[in-house]
Amino acid sequence: ISVLTGLLALLLYQRMAHPFFWVDLIYYLKLQRYRKKLQARMQQGIITYVDCFLHQARTNPSKAFLVFEERTLTYRDVDRRSNKYANAFRTEVGLKQGDIVALLMCNEPDFICAWLGLCKVGCEVAFLNVNMKSRSVLHCLHSCGARTLVVGADLVHVVEEVWSDLKRDDMVVWVVGHSAPSEDFSTLLDKVEQMSDKLLSDLPKVNVMSNFLFIFTSGTTGLSKAARVGHLKAIMSMAFFDMCGATSDDVIYITLPLYHMSASLLGIGGCIHLGATCVLKKKFSASQFWKDCVKYNVTVVQYIGELCRYLVNHPTVPEERAHHVRLAAGSGLRTDVWREFARRFGKIKIREGYGLTEASIGFLNYTDEVGAIGRASYFNKLSMPFELLRYDPKAYEPVRTDSGRCIKAQIGEPGILVAPLTAVNQFLGYAGNKVQSEKKLLRDVFKTGDVYFNTGDLLLHDHRDFLYFRDRIGDTFRWKGENVSTTEVSDVLGSLSFIQEANVYGVTVPGKEGRAGMAAVVLKQDDKLDGQKLYSHLVETLPSYAWPWFLRVQTFKQQKMKLVQEGFNPEIILDPLYFLDISQKSYVFLTVSLYTDIVSGKISL
Repeated sequence: ISVLTGLLALLLYQRMAHPFFWVDLIYYLKLQRYRKKLQARMQQGIITYVDCFLHQARTNPSKAFLVFEERTLTYRDVDRRSNKYANAFRTEVGLKQGDIVALLMCNEPDFICAWLGLCKVGCEVAFLNVNMKSRSVLHCLHSCGARTLVVGADLVHVVEEVWSDLKRDDMVVWVVGHSAPSEDFSTLLDKVEQMSDKLLSDLPKVNVMSNFLFIFTSGTTGLSKAARVGHLKAIMSMAFFDMCGATSDDVIYITLPLYHMSASLLGIGGCIHLGATCVLKKKFSASQFWKDCVKYNVTVVQYIGELCRYLVNHPTVPEERAHHVRLAAGSGLRTDVWREFARRFGKIKIREGYGLTEASIGFLNYTDEVGAIGRASYFNKLSMPFELLRYDPKAYEPVRTDSGRCIKAQIGEPGILVAPLTAVNQFLGYAGNKVQSEKKLLRDVFKTGDVYFNTGDLLLHDHRDFLYFRDRIGDTFRWKGENVSTTEVSDVLGSLSFIQEANVYGVTVPGKEGRAGMAAVVLKQDDKLDGQKLYSHLVETLPSYAWPWFLRVQTFKQQKMKLVQEGFNPEIILDPLYFLDISQKSYVFLTVSLYTDIVSGKISL
């Protein structure tokens, strides 16, 4: 009886003091099982993203892999078509192992077939953002060191704008189509269709610790940085849907752009890992979302917070309750949108995560707690060590003691997320940018010689061991699902003849995900703001998500932190304020009534 009483008392204590103990332990064991499975696969020679795909193509050749519009491709179909691409890249294009190839394509099956084909040859692929303007495209190609560019037929115009520069750099451009706009560009599809669909006889041997991909992230000193993504990180990312609770029987709906890690590694990779079916869309559409879910019998959807906000703001459609979606997995979901999404669209389990392109540190909220991005339990820190550091809100740098050591943030206090560099948590750096690579590292954090990766993100660890995302610090902010570099936008504004100085930052807008762009500008003496010229300049130089929605005209430059806090309220700010009116293709004076319409949601950004 005394033993039983003791056990009951222990159980009661556990439920009161550590209510998530068993949930944390089960998730930890699941993670350990995956790692053992990964080790076993590696011993069998399945060590890369492509190896995993080939394994599924051999194991489940007739299983539907990609559904795109009215087409369905099995794992065998994609394997054979990617073989055709691989043979064309080797024999017609002359590519070999170690070559760096840039891929500029919208979401479509041939994006995946071309990518897998390049991987089979042993090339390192650089994904280019399809929204980029000419200046950014040139920078990305130079920074990653690509000498070959594969471009979708619908994006050739982007390349034509910078062709004279590319020609000078001896760049070879291959168009995924049967025709090209000039003799300068070579066509690829006609070559692909003539190729054998047999696998290359000499697939390259790959070091799992080496680089696999280049994915571009916003640059704190201007243009995008080419983050190296290793083979190990890629194969670890493929477990995302599995850890969220998806299975091989699921039909997974992906509308996110493939040039981002979320869709390519977590999304497509997650489908491959499970042997599941992916319904791929060219781009997200709020009006088609639930209709597609019903049409294709979708059971799992991948999201970013912006996508969910569009859905909850969209008028009701019958399909939003007639679907079979049981799981939504993604990141960036705001608490109010989370609650409304769960209330409105039926019994859908939400699995919110957090991750980075550059490093392997990541979290998953495997509970039903609304708003959290993960857990900071003993088990989680055992499998993925990390710390939250106290920081200086003015310098956005970790606070150090007199002895030079960093200080851990207290429970309930936001802190900078850092993680020690290990064999599992690699940071391969940014291509062609040693200075920025070094800036992401913190040295001598808790003891002499230790090295931590600095995520630049503020997280909060609460008293129940839940983790919450608080903000992105430094010179980037997130808008429309994309990272915006404040320095890049400042450089673009500063190149105009009437602007002397530009201070760019993100401001919160009620009901909107992330932060909208705003610029505090100082005009040159005797010059006036030319809203139309500024609008035209932005259209030519920056993707739309990077345009500043608000302008504040100042007589002298102020501290950015104070500007961020003051926002764009004309009743508080004495400086002249302007709003980007797309319909007028210009910046218009921001009145109190216009401000009210923006914050109430009457005017959409």
